[in-house]
Amino acid sequence: MENKLALFEEKEIRKTWQNNKWYFSIEDVVYALTDSKDPKQYINKLRKRDEYLNQGWVQIVHTIKMQTKGGKQKINCADTEGILRIIQSIPSPKAEPFKRWLAKVGNVLNKTRSEIENELGKSIVTSQNYIELQDKNMK
Repeated sequence: MENKLALFEEKEIRKTWQNNKWYFSIEDVVYALTDSKDPKQYINKLRKRDEYLNQGWVQIVHTIKMQTKGGKQKINCADTEGILRIIQSIPSPKAEPFKRWLAKVGNVLNKTRSEIENELGKSIVTSQNYIELQDKNMK
């Protein structure tokens, strides 16, 4: 698990690499888009306003341990797709710039393995996910 900070308009967004995906702190995203003094309360109201988001919440949100100022804590996070679904329900002029930002910092689909490894500072090939390639000429 790799924890990192990303900046959107000078606001910190915690993110972590897990299961070959980036997961972002939902609370950080809501704060960045709304400047709400209480992002948790904003999220509760958001879920009440958007019935479909609320119904799918358990499929979108994952509780992941992340580093905080008070040490490691369980944080509600979502992958890129989940964050995009959540921000659809946030009426903010920052939503469109945030989508472009998210595509940039959350995108691993168009990156090579070496680019991802350079970004993480470690190898993503492990003994658990290594697939040995067989050379047909060696048979």
